[in-house]
Amino acid sequence: MDGLRQRVEHFLEQRNLVTEVLGALEAKTGVEKRYLAAGAVTLLSLYLLFGYGASLLCNLIGFVYPAYASIKAIESPSKDDDTVWLTYWVVYALFGLAEFFSDLLLSWFPFYYVGKCAFLLCCMAPRPWNGALMLYQRVVRPLFLRHHGAVDRIMNDLSGRALDAAAGITRNVKPSQTPQPKDK
Repeated sequence: MDGLRQRVEHFLEQRNLVTEVLGALEAKTGVEKRYLAAGAVTLLSLYLLFGYGASLLCNLIGFVYPAYASIKAIESPSKDDDTVWLTYWVVYALFGLAEFFSDLLLSWFPFYYVGKCAFLLCCMAPRPWNGALMLYQRVVRPLFLRHHGAVDRIMNDLSGRALDAAAGITRNVKPSQTPQPKDK
């Protein structure tokens, strides 16, 4: 438990959007940042358990801060932060795809949105315990390296077929079917 407490304290010492908001609240209320953070986590957890729109809140948590951090990473001169957030978005996309096919079943589980939110927070956590980086290195990258040749061939075939279909559709349009400009 002390390890988690130290990580939280370390996070609260870093400069980011969350700690800036907590710092402003601390200055206005006089309540320490760690208590404000604990209260916010408690309220968020209760809302995810019992609140209406838990799915929306969970998706906002998984999207808004990472999008903000991604824009900041793009604008920074370092490429390391770009890689961190690009890795997050790859894992987020794969999770979203898996969730699409299983959401109807999973959403009936009592603590699904709390678990989903915890997973997304783990994926956007700062290094060294970044869940997205761990999943990418242990699952996504090995699968990609094993199958990317076949996926590239399929995608090239599909894009060729799509171009052929589009060319066939545009070739079959008669000149009388094209809209004529109106005279003014």
